[in-house]
Amino acid sequence: MKVILLGNAGAGKSTLSRKLLAKQPAARLSLDEMAFQEGTERRPLQESIVEVRRFIAEHESWIIEGCYADIIEPILAECEELIFLNPGIETCVAHCRMRPWEPEKFGTLQEQNENLENLIAWVRSYETRTDEYGLLRHRALYETFQGKKREFNNPDQYESA
Repeated sequence: MKVILLGNAGAGKSTLSRKLLAKQPAARLSLDEMAFQEGTERRPLQESIVEVRRFIAEHESWIIEGCYADIIEPILAECEELIFLNPGIETCVAHCRMRPWEPEKFGTLQEQNENLENLIAWVRSYETRTDEYGLLRHRALYETFQGKKREFNNPDQYESA
């Protein structure tokens, strides 16, 4: 298995990756780990790509998940399947509101909760953003990918993955 999960924050990438891993063990990489240095400062793009390529080289079977089109694009040819999670803004917002504490991203649950409204505003801008995190870039990656691909527009479809 060599799968990339692409989608907005709150789309269900981590949830789907856990379901896939329960069926077939593999290494898992969240691009959040590769995209940032300490705090909210983005790591240089080429550095992130090198680290992701290292991860791919070290694992025969893997799942990579993220919303970073600028990191995914150069490694897209390495995957056997691209799954685009596009369940709609309100579903993503609801998922963000239900998130458990993510200690790999926030020092405390309070810190995560204090950032929630910023995250929701960012999620709501998905359809209008023109950066590497937006629907336009995700759609372009999906449309140009020549391998096996699926787009899920409802979390109920994740069960069939």
